[in-house]
Amino acid sequence: MVNNNLIAAVLLMTAIAFSGLSPATSFSQTPYYQGKTITIIRGGEPGGSGDMQARALIPFLKRYIPGEPNIVIENMPGAAGMKAVNHIYSSAKPDGLTIASAGTPIITGPILGVPGARYELDKLVFLGSTESGDPYVFLTRREAGLDTLEKLRATSGLRIGAQTVGHSVYTSGRIFAYLIGLKDPKFVVGFGGPELDIALQRGEIDGRTNGADTVVRRNRDALENASFNIHATLTIPKGKFHPRFAKLPEFDSFAKNEKERQLVQVFRAFQYLRWPYIVPPATPTEIVKTLRAATVKAFNDPEFAKEFKKLMGSDPSPLSGEEMEAALRELPRDAAILDLYKKMSEHGPLPPR
Repeated sequence: MVNNNLIAAVLLMTAIAFSGLSPATSFSQTPYYQGKTITIIRGGEPGGSGDMQARALIPFLKRYIPGEPNIVIENMPGAAGMKAVNHIYSSAKPDGLTIASAGTPIITGPILGVPGARYELDKLVFLGSTESGDPYVFLTRREAGLDTLEKLRATSGLRIGAQTVGHSVYTSGRIFAYLIGLKDPKFVVGFGGPELDIALQRGEIDGRTNGADTVVRRNRDALENASFNIHATLTIPKGKFHPRFAKLPEFDSFAKNEKERQLVQVFRAFQYLRWPYIVPPATPTEIVKTLRAATVKAFNDPEFAKEFKKLMGSDPSPLSGEEMEAALRELPRDAAILDLYKKMSEHGPLPPR
């Protein structure tokens, strides 16, 4: 009887001890993500660069999250990606089952005081980014006959297309127009990314900027047929040319002074954090650690690099969540430069030089 009572007491104390273990430390515990579904809220249209990169990442993210959850994409375009971040900031549960993915306007929005950014940047939790910068190019349709910079400068009312006000395509197009001194350019918005290509073909717009990787991937036939005149590139980081466009002049070669050079550098700094993956504030630390670790493992998988290159035509240049947070702390805060940058990202005429 005494021995039985002793054994029972030992078993009870053991059960109590193990009941205090967290799900992450209990070796008999079912993985948190097993049988669950993660939804990636993509702040853009299907078929865009961010969408393609997310689809390249998903199988590897699934592989490295313990429990191998199902992962699906829900596209939520609007406000240059900020609609998706607003959603996870205000509406999504902080349970690790909703991840937002969008472009760099979600970084610039709150810094510049854009009305569509209804979230505090410092409260977001970053998991990583599939890219750290991608060169941009400015191009015009061949039928416009603008095959030199001199002809561009001599043309009045050039129609430059973009998705929305504040989108990186919109802002970079305005920066180019500003630096090169275009006469009364018109900025036309309201397109999806692939719709801009169609608008260019139809002559609804005359020019646009776009990521160099996207141009090569999505406009292969147009490049081969010389359907575009490609005028300049904005390298990110500085000096990182796309091999296809290595001989183009850089945007900041048109700058007249240090303030204008800094304008381009601010754009580079923002674009370095290219495609953030974010979970809501108050997501438990253990879940964040799990997702960050899985993201880094996915990025380091050689098969991910192959799949990424197959879809994008270039190698990934990922950032971890910790690297993103460090880069966020280093973003420019100079009021005069940010004021000029804000004018580039807003609606209205370009400021005088």
